[in-house]
Amino acid sequence: MSLALLVFTLLAIALVIAGLNWLIRHSLRAPRIPEQGSPAQRGLAYQTVSIPAVRNKQLFGWYIPAPDNARAPAVAVLHGWGSNAEMMLPVAAPLNQAGYAVLLFDARCHGRSDDDNFASLPRFAEDLDCALAWLVQQPGVDAANIAVLGHSVGAGAVLLAASRRKDIAAVISVAAFSHPASMMRRFLAARHVPYMPLGWYVMRYVQRIIGHRFDAIAPRHTITQIRCPVLLVHGSDDTIIPVSEAREIHAQRRSDAAQLLILPGEHDSSAELERHADKLLAFLNQATRTGV
Repeated sequence: MSLALLVFTLLAIALVIAGLNWLIRHSLRAPRIPEQGSPAQRGLAYQTVSIPAVRNKQLFGWYIPAPDNARAPAVAVLHGWGSNAEMMLPVAAPLNQAGYAVLLFDARCHGRSDDDNFASLPRFAEDLDCALAWLVQQPGVDAANIAVLGHSVGAGAVLLAASRRKDIAAVISVAAFSHPASMMRRFLAARHVPYMPLGWYVMRYVQRIIGHRFDAIAPRHTITQIRCPVLLVHGSDDTIIPVSEAREIHAQRRSDAAQLLILPGEHDSSAELERHADKLLAFLNQATRTGV
């Protein structure tokens, strides 16, 4: 092979790989859906806030103080992939009405928060860390009693954050997948992408870009590192993430402080969360030891 042909061949391969990498990042990009309403539509008094995040970004959020602005335990609420703070209002309302301060916020690349070069489960967890740093500074918050609640990718993120921290009082994980690889395989299969060689390449490329091995951030692993009480909530009819994955995570718990709650409904069944808010509140009230 001549030198010119070799150079041309290598250049062609490089262009194909670059094109494939661009296609992967474009196809996995989260849809951005800005909020259209506000907590006021549910009769909640709130403040629109801007939370400093990493890489000089700002996160959009709504802070709902406890009733009568009393010093109270708080819950930071994190949405799922392609969602936003507004979509979590059904669960925020009963929490606040029960006496909790509530912070809802958008992860980077979501809702009204700043954009970034990519979003990922670890970056959701980074944004949660920033939201918690902001929340503990609020005068109406009992900093020793802050819980976190996340949905889907947000659920994986709250489990990841809690596995690294000792200052979280309780975790509510709603519709978490047990392992990113299983979620990715379902995503690829739904688009008729064969695992070998394309699916295999996609998963390794994603791990390289996000800077984390899937095994290290998988909820079935992070649950083993969490010391505070955990409530794993999952819809019995979830077709996006099978309920068997919730049972898989629960099976890896380090103690009986991690509970499993199976509710009726699909993956995005916020109405069921609101309908069964008494169960979430019973868990939080015991975990925060405040008797709110």
